[in-house]
Amino acid sequence: MTDDYELLDSGDGRKLERFGRFVLARPCSQALWRPSKPETDWSRADASFDREEGNRWHGRCKLPKSWNIETAGVRFKLGGTDFGHLGIFPEQRAQWQWIRSNSSGAKVLNLFAYSGGSTIAAALGGAEVCHLDASKGMVEWARENAVLNGLSESPIRWIVDDAHKFMRREIRRGRRYDAIILDPPTFGRGAGGEMFKIERDLKDTLGLVKELLSDTPRFVLFSSHTPGLSPVVAANILGQLFPKARLESGEMLLEGRSLACPSGIYCRAIF
Repeated sequence: MTDDYELLDSGDGRKLERFGRFVLARPCSQALWRPSKPETDWSRADASFDREEGNRWHGRCKLPKSWNIETAGVRFKLGGTDFGHLGIFPEQRAQWQWIRSNSSGAKVLNLFAYSGGSTIAAALGGAEVCHLDASKGMVEWARENAVLNGLSESPIRWIVDDAHKFMRREIRRGRRYDAIILDPPTFGRGAGGEMFKIERDLKDTLGLVKELLSDTPRFVLFSSHTPGLSPVVAANILGQLFPKARLESGEMLLEGRSLACPSGIYCRAIF
């Protein structure tokens, strides 16, 4: 399987990664150890992003507006953003592979769906998918990724909306889903300016998720990049909500030639 992503090194609050033909250095708050490679290797990065003098990219070359890579069997369009993001969270690679293997024939709802990695993994696995994000631009980006993966004719609904408003409408309509995936932000705004705070709103979000599950559910997959949330916290929350489900939880990791770099947590409730 082609894999155009590689963690080359990490340390001193940074990570050195390869995305296809480009080597990039970006902040990584968890990387409190020393880098394995000398600074000369880091200085050869094609571009670096830092927040010391405002969010900015700089380096040996100017990144193109976009380029494509493939990782974990999913193709992505990448592009540098003002926040240092690229349109992909590669720490989700193990989740994409798991989703693809467990979604055949399912109706899947992907909330806070970003650029569509989980949507595409589910569709490639044979699922009917509803993709929701509050950002119109990110939904368009995800649609482009679907085309890159040969899914332009696949049964995917593309929704720009506030997650809670959409879920309440789906409940009233009587629509139900066999599997629900969510990676809520620490803080965000809905399509109409609605405010989301994970510490305040997560219980309501998951309550709506429970109401939206079909009579024969497959799984709920929750992941988060919120500092302070641990796999135990996620397992406790989902365990109370779904006491009969089997739980699998852990850290999402960036892995490669360097020390593994923690980059969020996940918990799967499997029915």
